This record gives sequence, C-alpha cells and structure tokens, in this order.
Amino acid sequence: MAGVSRLQYSNEIRLIRVMCSGRVDLAFILRAFHNGMDGVLIGGCYLDECKYTTHGNYHALNMVLLGKRIMEHIGLNPERLRIEFMSSSEGGRFADTVNDLVNKVRTIGPFGKGEGIDENELRAKLDEMMKLVPYMKIAKRDKLSSRLKDPKEWSKLFTRDEVETLLREVPSYYIDPEKCQACMTCARRCPADAILSGKNLIHIIDQEKCIKCGTCLEVCPPRFSAVLKLMGEAPPPPIPEEKRKIVRKGREEGSSKQN
Repeated sequence: MAGVSRLQYSNEIRLIRVMCSGRVDLAFILRAFHNGMDGVLIGGCYLDECKYTTHGNYHALNMVLLGKRIMEHIGLNPERLRIEFMSSSEGGRFADTVNDLVNKVRTIGPFGKGEGIDENELRAKLDEMMKLVPYMKIAKRDKLSSRLKDPKEWSKLFTRDEVETLLREVPSYYIDPEKCQACMTCARRCPADAILSGKNLIHIIDQEKCIKCGTCLEVCPPRFSAVLKLMGEAPPPPIPEEKRKIVRKGREEGSSKQN
C-alpha cells in the first residue's frame, strides 16, 4: 500500500516477507544484528486480528520483549529492535514507522559504535546468545505463550534480573562413560548433531555444538540414565578416544573360549 500510494520512506531498509510475524524467531533477530544490521523492525497484524487464528503476533511480541532484555545483557541498545502492529491498508503508518526507526537508529549510531563496544566483541556475544536460543525458548516457554494486550504490561513480562539469572544458570549436559551403552538414541535425536557417537563407542557431547536443549537427557533410556544435567559447574573433560570402545560381556566370553 505504501508503494501504490507513492509514499516516501527511507531506502536504507531491506524488506523480508514472511507469512506471519510469528515466523520470526529470536535467532533471526540476533542473526540480523550479528550480520551488521543497525536496527530490526518487525511488522505484524494487530493483536487479536490474526488471519490464521494462530495468534502468531503474540509470539512475535514476546520474542521481541525477550530479545530486548538479551540486547541489554550484552550491551546492545534495545531501541534498535522494534515491533509495530498495523494492517495491510495502513501504508502511511508503515512509512512513518520505518522513517521513525531509521531516524532513531541514526541517533544511536552504527552497530557497536553507538554503544562504544568493539564489533567483534559484540558478534562473539551474539554468537553465544544464538546458541542458547533453544534453551531460552524451553526455559521460558510459558511466558513466550503469553497474550498481553496492554502495552503497559509488556515491560514486565521479562525483567532484567530474570534474564540475567536465566543466562547465569545455563545448564550443561554430560554423558557418564560408566553408564553409556552406546544405544545411539541421544545421538539420533540431538537437533544440533552435538553428540559424537558410533557403534559400541561411548558417546561424547561436543560442548561447543551443544545448544543446551536437554533433548539428550529426555530421550536417554531410564535403564541407563547416562546423561547428567550439570548446573553451575563445567562438565568433565571427555574420555580419551582409546577408552571409548565398549566390549560386551558376551563377546568377551566368546573370545576367551576361542583362545
């Protein structure tokens, strides 16, 4: 509508169309900043006017509110991120919103420089946050499904202390080599391919790839209970490669008889 109406708005933006604002994940927002964008604007339908009846715009709103707190945590100005609700007929509102955000970002300054933080340092922090998105979505799934209609309540959904605590108490997962039976269940279900596995090989979690989602803990067969959840402590170093081989009792006996 803004284009049809020949409305003027800043050409410094790049539009990415999605079927619903609910499709915008927190990882998308962080990735945009990681790639050097100075600001991110999410436009969605008015609350309670979702054409798909999924109310994805509430999901987008809650993601933005959490994203702003994360930005504060890493030292990025939260005003670089904005969500605005409008209808497809409001071309003027869209143009005004774009121009307003662009002017705001100009006032703040370029990515990193406006905050006085080295760009590489900021990108490293954003990298770390992107890895933790699955963990944060699981830990805060109840609040992320909230439907707050009153804008006055939005700032209270996620508090600064709450997010600081969330990021301070990030769990780690470790596979106990004494209990692992190399059933490969956790390796098959890991969404990040962070588990080094193999037939008759004790499994190891690659801590650099692990996204802290806890899937391995959930799917590990109860009769083994080999996956441990560690809070406030670093996982033990992985066992040496030469000690990962599991020799089954039946095979040991067979080998002895042959000898």
